[in-house]
Amino acid sequence: MKVEFVTSVAVITPDVPASHRLYLEALGLPLKQLDGEYFASEEIDGTKHFGVWPLAQAAEACFGTTTWPADVAVPQMSLEFELADAEAVAQGVDEMRGRGFQMLHDAKLEPWGQTVARLLSPEGAIIGLSYAPSLHDK
Repeated sequence: MKVEFVTSVAVITPDVPASHRLYLEALGLPLKQLDGEYFASEEIDGTKHFGVWPLAQAAEACFGTTTWPADVAVPQMSLEFELADAEAVAQGVDEMRGRGFQMLHDAKLEPWGQTVARLLSPEGAIIGLSYAPSLHDK
């Protein structure tokens, strides 16, 4: 597997209002509402995408339910690594499983065009293997 760059960094928040007070109000980050309570920016130097991701939306993305499973460590952040194409994401899933890692979900195509598969790191971070075509057009 060849990682091309870091696609996204997002904190995962169980308390959306508290996180908005920190990231939008106190730090003044140029975050925009993208989906429900998900706020993000592609205008912060040093990252392609920075987001404040509600835990309920992370659970929906990984498990299809708005409740994070009680038997899975609650993540604090999400870090996505960009691969060359959608096929590389599927191959990355096979490689990670071959190395003994359990995936939260297989490669799937999101409505906005990104192909992503996710696993939980030993530190409790959601790690994404990603291909977002829009990031390759630039």
